[in-house]
Order: sequence, then C-alpha cells, then structure tokens
Amino acid sequence: MRNDADAGGRSDKERDYYAVLGVPRDADAKTIKDAFRRLALKYHPDRNKEPGAEERFKEIAEAYAVLSDPQKRAAYDARGSAGVAGFSPEDLVDGLDFSDLFAGLGLGAGEDLFERFFGRRRARRPRRGADLRVDLEIPLERVLRGGEETVRYGRLQRCRVCDGSGAAPGHPPAPCKECGGSGQKAVTQRQGGITLTQITTCPACRGRGRIIDTPCSGCGGTGETEVTTELRVHVPVGAEDGMVLRIEGRGMPPPVPGGEPGDLLVVLRTAADARFERDGADLWRTETIEISDAVLGTELDVPTLEGSLRIRVPPGTQPGEVLRLRGKGLPTFGRAERGDLYVTVRVHIPERLSREQRALFEQLRKLERRGRRFK
Repeated sequence: MRNDADAGGRSDKERDYYAVLGVPRDADAKTIKDAFRRLALKYHPDRNKEPGAEERFKEIAEAYAVLSDPQKRAAYDARGSAGVAGFSPEDLVDGLDFSDLFAGLGLGAGEDLFERFFGRRRARRPRRGADLRVDLEIPLERVLRGGEETVRYGRLQRCRVCDGSGAAPGHPPAPCKECGGSGQKAVTQRQGGITLTQITTCPACRGRGRIIDTPCSGCGGTGETEVTTELRVHVPVGAEDGMVLRIEGRGMPPPVPGGEPGDLLVVLRTAADARFERDGADLWRTETIEISDAVLGTELDVPTLEGSLRIRVPPGTQPGEVLRLRGKGLPTFGRAERGDLYVTVRVHIPERLSREQRALFEQLRKLERRGRRFK
C-alpha cells in the first residue's frame, strides 16, 4: 500500500523540485545546472511567448534556486517544502546570478528579468538606465553557421565636455536652495487633526538637487550627448526569427549617478531571401515543371544553403505536391537537429500551343476518352 508521504515527510501533492528539473534525487551540481539551463533556454520569456511559459520559467528558477544551494537542498530533502517555507519565491530567485547562468546565450538576465517576474527591482541594486531595442536583419547563411554581425544604433552617453554635470566648465552647478539639494520637497497639511506630509519632486531643480546657471555648450545642460554606436554581436547557430539578444550595459545611461546603464535588446529578423521562405527551422521553395515532366517524371537542380542538389520528381506528380528533403533546412536552436527543405511542385499549363503541340494534345485527349469508354 502506497503512503501519502515519502521518506522525507513530503506530501505527494507538494511540488517536487527534482521532477520540475527532470533530475534524480542524487543528481550532482553539474547535472542540476545543466538541466536548469536546458529548460530555462526553452521557456525563457525572451524567446518563448506561449501562454504559461513565463510561469514555467519561474517554477524552473525556483527549483534550481533550492537544489543549487547545499543548505536549502538539505533542508528540502529532509522536510520537503516545509524546509524552505521561510523563503518567498522572490527571495529564492533573488539569489541567482542569471548573468552567469546565461553566459554566452545572449538572453535576458539580471535585474530586468527579476523585475519582469515579480514586478519590483532588487532592493540592493541602484536605478538603471532604460533598455534600447534595435532590429538586426540576418541572412539565412548566418542562421546556418552562426557568427558575428555588426549592429548600429544611437544611444546617449555622458557628455565629454562637462563630464555629465550639464554645467559649463568652470561654472559648477550649485545646490538647489528650494530643496537643499535633495531634489524633493515636503508639503505638510493638517486635516481634521491629522498631519499629512506629501513628498513631491522639487519644481525648481526638477528633482536634480542642483541648479545649473551656465549650461554646457556640448550638451545644452542635459549632461548627455547622442552618439552612433557600432557593436559586434554573436548570432548563435539556429537563431530564431524574433529572438532577442540582450547585451548588458549597452543601453541608455542611468538616470542618476551611481546607477547602471540599461541593456541593448537586439531583435533578430530573418532577411528576405528570393530562394526560400522560412518556417522555423524548415525552408520552403516552389519549383515549376511542365505537364510532360509531371506525367513522366524528371530531375531538378534545387538550390540549398549548401549548394545545388539534384532531386527526382516521380512520375505522376500532382500539382501542389510537396517533396521533402530531410535535413536540408536550418539548424534547430539549442539542439543538434536540422529542419527540412520542402519543395512545392507547381505544374505549368501552357497558354499558347504550337501546331505540333496542339496535335499531340488532341491525340492524347482522344486516347484518354477512348480509355474511359472501355472502363
């Protein structure tokens, strides 16, 4: 008879972190990390937009946060969920270094990913700059082999003339007299015996805490200038259309000193190709043949990403029939598999016939009609 709890005292209805990652209970640290990376790659919100994918990713991250920590794992093995009941999901995931876990994959990590999960920033991290997004078209050959591509985009950087102060050299900004340099003003009111204090942005300095009397000529007092940046990014083999490569620290500068710059989000788009249409890892192409070739069969030279390939069109091929060339598509991202190349056969119906062609078709029609009479 089966018990309702295992040897560790955990109810079968509780979440099994080992099952979430698909690893045995005696799995070592490397096996656990490899399983997490594989699943996280599949459900990462930057590349999986299916409903429930983000919740699945959070579940995977929570399981890894427990099983990758020796103390938490020991407590979990001994007492089940009760062993880590003192931690909220936010607390568990907050301890993970996503940047290390996704190193080299070009996917979102760090504070931004944590904020998307739980709607708040990590309290210990300073404010960061905004993320920038830029589209990058890549040819099918780059998807096939991976490699480097150059992306160009405009971004703000600290003004070199004033070093970001916004004030002209020799005329440093002065502390705001209205707010004493805090950038905020407190307005106190009494209503029915209750004292209410409202904190607002200082209107005099607009929250900066300082007044610039002589603006910098290089940036007009903003402390920032726009520059065009070129950056080499690595496109992974099998990169999917719409995949986002996250380049940390290459976005907008932080809104306040001491913060971190935002990230650059490079959205990969498959460049149009006259030879093929892309459908995930599969490629599609249309070939047109004559009626006689459809009836009698023929051979075609079909282009692939790795050169021309001769294929056989069998006799009796019907219009719209699809021929499949296995493994001649694109690599599947994250797996050692390749898609297929599908060739749709279109049969050309001649609009004008020579006398000889018409005579042959008339003869063929007579033969077909005679054949139907004898059936």
